[in-house]
Amino acid sequence: MDFLARREHSCFELKQKLLLKFPELVLEDLERVLLQLQAENLQSDERFTESYIRYRKSRDFGYRHIRADLSSRRVHPDIISKYLFNDDEDWKEIALDLVARKIELGADFEFGSKQHQKLVRFMEARGFAINEIQKALDKSVNIIPSKKN
Repeated sequence: MDFLARREHSCFELKQKLLLKFPELVLEDLERVLLQLQAENLQSDERFTESYIRYRKSRDFGYRHIRADLSSRRVHPDIISKYLFNDDEDWKEIALDLVARKIELGADFEFGSKQHQKLVRFMEARGFAINEIQKALDKSVNIIPSKKN
């Protein structure tokens, strides 16, 4: 209950934490306790997913990153799909805001330059699709065509 009082946890996360804290626990007993917590709606993967998506969006992470995080926390794909949408308009706004904070508005840089590549890699690591990155860059910076032929 102490873990759940602090924040929502996926069932898998909670199980892992309890096994680390109480290694002497019998697995069947732990499973029974987790099922009881779910039955009493004290632990919910759906509630965790909603909360986690909201939090990660507020921290400027994109769809792919959040989806991978939820999968690593063993949230069922159906639950993820119920709350996380690839075509959500928020992704464009989040990407645009993130690019705007990373570079000076209206800045010029050459397509393919180190600065351009670094920014694209950063945005990809945050979980944004290349088309979202490109749109955010188009609105925020002046991309100068590469001088290399």
